[in-house]
Amino acid sequence: MAKKHRDALAWGIILIVIGLIFLLDRFDVDVWDFVARLWPVGLIIWGAWKLYFGLKEKKEESKALDKKQE
Repeated sequence: MAKKHRDALAWGIILIVIGLIFLLDRFDVDVWDFVARLWPVGLIIWGAWKLYFGLKEKKEESKALDKKQE
């Protein structure tokens, strides 16, 4: 259930960011140039997010196996 919650949180953040980009564009803020230059930062954050939660999940599974074997 925790994974479902994280996925919903991630998609919520993504939708907020996309909405903010379009809102700023409507107010004639040149946000597309900023996004075009910094989109790799989004990939780095996404990768770090996946890595962190992947390692955390693996550690939790390992603990569950250890308890099961006892």
